[in-house]
This record gives sequence, C-alpha cells and structure tokens, in this order.
Amino acid sequence: MSITLFYQRPIHSTLYLLLSILFTNKLVRYILFKFHSYFNQHKVNVIEAFLMPFITLLSSLFINIKQHKISFEFTLYDYYPHLRLPYRTYIYSNILRFVIQSIFLVFFKNQLKPSSVKEDAINYFYGGVSFLLRQLRWFDLKLGKLLKRLLSKNKKGPKKSATKAIADARVWQNKLVKYVILAFILFLLAIFITIPFSLEAQAIFISFILLVAYALKRVKGQMATIVMITLSVTTSSRYLWWRYTETLNWDDPLALALGGGLLLAETYAWLVLILGFFQTINPLERKPIPLPKNTDLWPTVDVYIPTYNEPLSVVRPTTLAALSIDWPADKLNVYILDDGKRSEFKEFAEEIGVGYLARSDNNHAKAGNMNSAMRYTDGEYIAIFDCDHVPARSFLQMTMGQFLKDSKVCLVQTPHHFFSADPFERNLNNHSQIPNENMLFYGLIQDGNDMWDATFFCGSCAVLKRAALDDIGGFAFETVTEDAHTALRMQRAGYKTAYINIPQAAGLATDSLSAHIGQRIRWARGMAQIFRLDNPLMGKGLSFPQRLCYINAMLHFLSGIPRIVFLTAPLALIYFNAYIIYAPFIAIFIYVVPTLIQIKATNSRIQGKYRYSFWGEVYESVLAWYILKPTTVALFNPNKGKFNVTEKGGLNDEEHYDWGISKPYLILLLINLLGIIVGVLRLFLGDSSQIGVLIISMGWAFYNIIILGAAVAVAAEARQVRHSHRIKANFPAGVRLANGHTLKVKITDYSDNGVGIETEHAHLCRVNDKIELLMSRGNKQFSFTTYVCNTRKKQIGLTLKDLSLEKQRAFIQCTFSRADAWLDWQNNFRHDRPSYSFKEVQKTSLRGFSNLLFHAPRALQPIIKFMTNTVIYINSFTPKKPIVHNNYD
Repeated sequence: MSITLFYQRPIHSTLYLLLSILFTNKLVRYILFKFHSYFNQHKVNVIEAFLMPFITLLSSLFINIKQHKISFEFTLYDYYPHLRLPYRTYIYSNILRFVIQSIFLVFFKNQLKPSSVKEDAINYFYGGVSFLLRQLRWFDLKLGKLLKRLLSKNKKGPKKSATKAIADARVWQNKLVKYVILAFILFLLAIFITIPFSLEAQAIFISFILLVAYALKRVKGQMATIVMITLSVTTSSRYLWWRYTETLNWDDPLALALGGGLLLAETYAWLVLILGFFQTINPLERKPIPLPKNTDLWPTVDVYIPTYNEPLSVVRPTTLAALSIDWPADKLNVYILDDGKRSEFKEFAEEIGVGYLARSDNNHAKAGNMNSAMRYTDGEYIAIFDCDHVPARSFLQMTMGQFLKDSKVCLVQTPHHFFSADPFERNLNNHSQIPNENMLFYGLIQDGNDMWDATFFCGSCAVLKRAALDDIGGFAFETVTEDAHTALRMQRAGYKTAYINIPQAAGLATDSLSAHIGQRIRWARGMAQIFRLDNPLMGKGLSFPQRLCYINAMLHFLSGIPRIVFLTAPLALIYFNAYIIYAPFIAIFIYVVPTLIQIKATNSRIQGKYRYSFWGEVYESVLAWYILKPTTVALFNPNKGKFNVTEKGGLNDEEHYDWGISKPYLILLLINLLGIIVGVLRLFLGDSSQIGVLIISMGWAFYNIIILGAAVAVAAEARQVRHSHRIKANFPAGVRLANGHTLKVKITDYSDNGVGIETEHAHLCRVNDKIELLMSRGNKQFSFTTYVCNTRKKQIGLTLKDLSLEKQRAFIQCTFSRADAWLDWQNNFRHDRPSYSFKEVQKTSLRGFSNLLFHAPRALQPIIKFMTNTVIYINSFTPKKPIVHNNYD
C-alpha cells in the first residue's frame, strides 16, 4: 500500500487532517510514514503502530537519534536502562516506563550533565568541605596530643616533675579527701546533667563531647577510657533528665501510657549501662600463681564430671583428659557422677580406673548430684567439669596457686570455651569471624567482676574449696542456677573468689537455637529466683561493689520487656498518632542521635574484642520473648520451675527453618514492615507538620527491621552431620609410611576420631593406606594407627581406627589436653569497628529475609513468589539514573 493510497482512504484523510491541526506538515508525514512502516513491515497492531512514532519523537528531546539502528538502540538503553526486552512484548508497560523516565530526565537532565557554572560550584563546595576536614583533622590531632600528654604515662619525662610530685602527695591517700573529690565530681556532673540548655547550646555541647570522644580514639590507656565513660554517663544522664522533665505528654492518656513505658525501658537501659561501666572500668586480668616446687605441699583434688542423659561418646574424652591432668596421681581422684544410672558408664569407669557414683534419686538436679558426691569423697578441693568440657592438662597448675597463696580464696573460675560453633555461629556461618555471645562475659565481664572480688561460679571449669562448701551447707539447690547462687553464698560468708582469664578446657556449644534458648531460659529464671530468694542488695556479707556486680547480672536477664518495648515503640506514632517523645523533631534528633553515637563509641572501645557493635541487640532480640515469661513468673513465684539439662552432641541431617521458635520475631518483623508502609502513606496523605517525627519513627522502625531480620536468620538451622567436631590446629607431628619412610607434617585440624595433616609429600599417600601418626606430649612420644580417607594437594585426611583406651587417652593428651590448645581463643578477632559491624548485621538481616523466602511452606510459596514479582515489577517503573560511559569504554 503506497503512501498516496493511504491518504486517499477517508479514515486516513480524517486522521491526516487531525494531525495537521497539531503538527506541521512535515511531522504529520513522518508520523504516518512510521505508522505504515510498523503496521505493515513489523506487523504490530494499530495502536502500537500509531504510538511508536510519538515515542521516537519524544525520545529525540533527550537523546540524539543517529542514523544507525545499533547506535540508537545503545543510546536508548543508556537513557532508559530499565525498558524490558523484547520491546514489542512489553510495549504497554514500556510506554509507561518511558514516560516516567522521560519526565525524570526533563527535570534532572541538567544534573546529569552539569554546566560549567554548576561544575565550578560543585568544585568550590567540595574544596570547602576538604578544607574544613583538614582543619578539623589538625584540631583533632592537636587535641589528641594534648589529651595523650595529660592521660598517658610520661616515661621519658623527668623523674620528679612538679606534676608528679603533686600526684604522689600523701594527701590523696586520705579517705576523707577522696570522698570530697568524689562528691565534687558528682556535683559537677549533676550540674552538667540538670542545667537547662537551649537547643543551640545543647547542639554545641554534644558536638564538643563527640569531638573529644573522637580524639580519644587515638589515646591508649585506662585514663582515656575513664574519660570516655564519663562523657557517656554525662550525655546519657542528661538525655534521661530531658526525657523525664520535658518529653511526657500529660494531656494525652494513650501517649502518656506508651511514652511512660518507653521511658521506663530507657531507664532500665541507662541503669544497665551505668552498672556495666562500673563493672568493667578496670578489669583485673589476674595472672596464675606458680605452685611450690615441693609436690608434697600440693593438696588433694577430686574431679567431678556430672552427667545425666549425655551419650558416652561425649563423656569419654572429658574423663580421659581429666586422668591426664598434670597432678600427683595419689592426690588426684576423678569421679563420674551419673544421674542417668547407666551400666555402660559404670563399666567404662571401672575399665579406666575412675570412680563411679550414682544415687537413688535425682533430687535437686546437678546441685543434688554434687552434694551427694561430697558425702563419698574427701579431697581438699573439688574441680568440676561439665561432661562435654575437656580439660587441658595444665588446668590445676594454672588455678591451684591462688588457693595456696590466700587461704580465704574459695573459688577459682576459668573461661568456658567451645570448640564447636553455637547456633548463631553455625546458622549464620560466622564462626571465628565475629565474637560469640559468651565471649563478652568470659573475656571482659568476669575480669571486671574479679576486680571487685565478685567472680561468678559458672558450673564448670572451676575449682572450689571443700571447706568453704561445707561452711555454707554445700552447693545451693534452691534455684536452677546453683552455680551463681553458690558463689554468692560463699562471698556472703566472707570468702574470696578469683578468675583466671586463660581457657583451660573446651566443650560443645548448644546444638540448635531451641536448645540455646532453653539454656538461656534456665539461666534467666535462676537469676530471677536469686533476686527474690537471696537478693544481693539485701542481707549481710557483701561489699557494695559486689552487690552492684550481682544486681547487674540479674538485670541483664530481665531485658525481655525493655527489648520488646524498643522493637515496638516507633509504631506508637505511626499507628496511633501517640507522641511517646513529646518534643519537636529537631530536639529529638539533637538529644537522641549524638547520645547513641557516644554510647556506641564508648562500648566499642571497652568491649571491642569481645562484643561487636549492634550484635548485642540481635542476641537480646532472639531471647527477649522467651525469657520474658519465666523471669516474670520467677519474680512473683520463685519456687516455680525446674532444672533443664542442655542437650549436647546432637546431629541435624538437613537444613530446615524453625518456624516455631521464630514466631515472635516474625510477628514483630511484620508489624514493623506494616508500620513502614503506613508511615509512607501518612507522609504523603497526612499532616505535613508531622513529617519530621514520622521520618524519625520510620527510621527507628527500619532499624528494628534490620535487627529482627538478623534474628530471623538465626532460626534457619544449618546441617550438622559430623559426630565429631573438627578443631583447627597448627603444630608439628610426623607420619611413618608403609615403606618405613618418616615424614615431617603439620597438624591442621583434629577431632576425637580423625586428623588433618599438611605435607609437601602428599602424593606419596593413597586412600586407604595405613599410616602411623607420630605425636608427642612433652618428652613422651606416641604413635597411632591411622588410615588415609582423602587427599587433596598438600592435605591428607586420616581416620583413627581400633584404638585401645590407653591409645585414646594418649591421643587426647596430644590434642585436646595440650596446655596451649585454647590459648588463642581471643586472638582471632580484630577490634570492633561499628561501621563494619553494622554492615555485617545488615548482610545477616538480608540473609534472614532470603531464608524466609527459601524455607517458606509450599502453600505460601505462590503468594511469596507473587509478592516478590509484584515488588520487582513495581520497582521496574521507578526512574533510573542514565548509564554514563567513561573514556575507557
């Protein structure tokens, strides 16, 4: 059909006339020509053929259409990168994308290609910022040097400067002078905390504090840490004072009730913060005390290994390692305390020559088991190991010196180290990358407790004095945390405690998130029971610092309600229009954000190697719902509840998502997600005066979503098919091949039934070859029959088979019981960097959402797929920044 015939048809003539009214004759002919081309040659329908010329004309406003088709397509892709291919299949949706993107280009095209004036303005701006940063850095360095001179020890200065003479004056040793100085400092703090500031003055004040805190990052030493703590106490206390005096809405009952709940939760958090600073302000870091060379002066020790339902495969390594402890054989007695009353355990005990004790009932659980054993043993001291904690042979030599130096010492505790990954580490695949939940307590808090003579007994990896136990009536059994309660009673009786922060045993972590939560529930219930039955704030015998250390530990397990409050608080304004912080947007920002930054910076400095920033919120969020009920019940009825044994050594054949345990997180996550949606709607449809506070509330809700996403990620249980956990190692050994040749090798990992070695001569070994593994303990040499199970490059995997009990004991001595086996437990972690830590939490949160999609029930898969595709489809219409090619493309 020719163009002439096209014009001769009546309908086409009418169309030509209509177009002529709007466009020039040249454009009309172009449009009709393109219409003919698309309709007849490309076989598109009438509507598409008519619209395509207009799309081409519209695109010419933004891009230079070249003659070559390929150039045009590339240019179109650069400016409209989200158009779907093939264009014809998605013609209608692409038209909408094209229009939205074109509008975006109309308004933002100049920003994409700035004029020379705008480029100059941008350069001047960045130049000014760079100059400001350089000046700020100069001031920061000067301030840092000044603080370093003031706070650090000046070893190169004169032996007796004027400042030194004043500092060494005897007057400072007077108690009255100390109390006067302390009162004066508290008075100054009270002034800084309570004096009213305008918003401008508050902004200047908090900016100065943040500047000083930033400068102190470069200053090492305890004095700098004390200054950081002082700044955090000042800012947080000032914030809390502001909250109590200016931010409660007394005219709105709902806002007052919800705001009061948030304020109580903030008060709880502030109290825990202050007590935590006190607890860890000066960790003792006690060193072991050498024992007398004359072993006749060494006391007798009974080793208790209590067990209930654990398999013999878990108990065997612990018992064999206990027999290998470096201590005179006539002064060391090992006992298996079997509350399961199993015949195979009794036979095993008889075979290796250790004591076996069982009782007729299981009254008072673990505490009752150990109290019963005390009636049949007579050692001067009692070492206790959970049945999965394998002791190092140096355990008693590292701990017993404290008792011989001070007869009032009744307890020496060492860290609980775990060679297997806990549920957080295993399910998130970050074992040995991020400090686990226990590390803060055993790495820092216990050292801080030791400073105040308030070391807690943790139920295992500890030595206790029998005379002290007899003095208090044995192990406490009134609560389900017999360990902490026992230490409290001994300290009330006037005995001292000690903590050696050197791992001398290692064990199995909990196998699943549900088991982990069950263990924490027992701890939380027990601490609440102690709070009610033997409150450390009441009664005689404890010093004031000891009371504070114990009360802080108990408050830690009451975090369930406050954590849930923080996870839901921003929704009060979004859902109910309730101003829980009754203050202007700018005031909330000035008081809240800098205070949180200062607290995070201080905690990062103190806890850097033991707890990364933001991970504490994740741990608390996982536990909050589950510890809420038992702690509340225990506070009202402390006698309710029973001792639950934590299962160890279990397997998980396949990955699965624990929907039951994750229900609370999912509900909290859902209401926060809905809160974001409602908040967005209110931003566009609601009162414009609320935009600031809505943005803050939505930002808070978004932060909660990140934390809850990470909590959700932990509920995806990873596979655990190994009966024996492999432990990374790096120490020399040897192998003897079948032909008699001996090779030097390096042990890279081991378990109780296998070893991984590294050698340059791995090619000499074949799978199923019989090899003698040569290892040493001190001056003793041992050989073990092994078989090659796999080889790859320099690595060889060896399996232990048919080892006698004596050989098993020797293997434990050469691996698990080595004195240096666990010394590097804290050396794998860098100091905390809050920005890096937050990125890791974000990644974990995204992983949590991914787990939800992957593990969703089949019935929900179509809905989730539809919602996911809907979000992707809607996002495809949002404007995209054009692709800019550099000179190297």
